Amino acid sequence: FINQQQMSIYDAAQLYRDQGVPLVVLAGKEYGTGSSRDWAAKGPSLLGVRAVIAESYERIHRSNLVGMGILPLQYLPGEGAGTLGLDGTESFSIAAIEPGQGQVEVRAVDGSGKQTVFTTAVRSDTPVEFSYYANGGILHYVLRRLAAA
Repeated sequence: FINQQQMSIYDAAQLYRDQGVPLVVLAGKEYGTGSSRDWAAKGPSLLGVRAVIAESYERIHRSNLVGMGILPLQYLPGEGAGTLGLDGTESFSIAAIEPGQGQVEVRAVDGSGKQTVFTTAVRSDTPVEFSYYANGGILHYVLRRLAAA
């Protein structure tokens, strides 16, 4: 819903893109399980998703998200959108991350101004994965390296 108007995911993503609003997905357990692998990460990237906060990830899907420049974050044990009182209508801000950083603070603000601050695990699990993410995905990473050569 945008302004209480129901619309398709694509139309909502286009409106947010036009407003310069990056998107965050709130997910449950084993996010990406049963997906068509790389397309499951390409679609959200094309829609403007810049971060996914999940309870857990399917291993390859998490890696594919990083490869598309999407930051995979994981709730701490025992937490999730429900336990934190999040419903997806909030505005999110994620603190800047650096290589090797294990956790990051996320701030969610709902329509009434109520803030929920929580910590997530950063799931770019290797220095190379962090480089892919920091460059906006593996394609941008490779192109920048080729241009620098």
